Amino acid sequence: MNTAIANLSKGHNATIATLDVGIMGYLAAWDMQLALHQRVLSGEFPAGILILVEHPPTITIGRHPDARRHLLASPATLSARHVEVLETDRGGDITFHGPGQLVVYPIIPLNTYNLKLHDYMRLLEQVVIEVLARFSVTGLRSPGATGVWVAGAGTSAPAKICAMGIKLRRWVSLHGLALNITTDLSFFDLINPCGLGRPVTSLTVLLGRHTPTMAQVKMAVVDQFRTALPNNLPRHKESSPLS
Repeated sequence: MNTAIANLSKGHNATIATLDVGIMGYLAAWDMQLALHQRVLSGEFPAGILILVEHPPTITIGRHPDARRHLLASPATLSARHVEVLETDRGGDITFHGPGQLVVYPIIPLNTYNLKLHDYMRLLEQVVIEVLARFSVTGLRSPGATGVWVAGAGTSAPAKICAMGIKLRRWVSLHGLALNITTDLSFFDLINPCGLGRPVTSLTVLLGRHTPTMAQVKMAVVDQFRTALPNNLPRHKESSPLS
């Protein structure tokens, strides 16, 4: 068993547990998600678990039928830039993960919080919008495009700062969100991000020398999840539409 998982303390009945694993390969993190998903299902962590991670350069392709067409780089270019390409079972299209990007995998029992799928996606967006506000950045939703966007990032159209894609197994979530902090945005030139043909940005582009550290953003994300999720607790267990 992974040491980080083995050392994850129990007893988080009232608040979501967190596991910061630093830098970890995408597939290793996927295995970790699956292991923790079972522990949430078993009731060991009834409030859920957040995994916080950065990945080495990785392009992931979601379940959208045209997602692979949005990989623009040749195998030679991908090899030269040491980028791994992986297919996943999450929703959504194609995206990039890499150093300087905070990836958050919430393993959340949606029934516990009286959340349907649409509600959960909007909650993820709102968490990121509130986190950005803490650093004086205005996050936006874009109709028909899941994720969080910002205006005034040096482009005429709003630019994506946070991508999202999830999967549910027995109404417990997998996968999650990827927030660009100091990410090397040139990697996004290798793909058509999310298949939308829209620009991508980061906190460094927006804030320059005032960019918060990865640790500061992690703290803000955890705090915001712990603020948002209890607000979705049903008053009565039987009121959950997913029960």
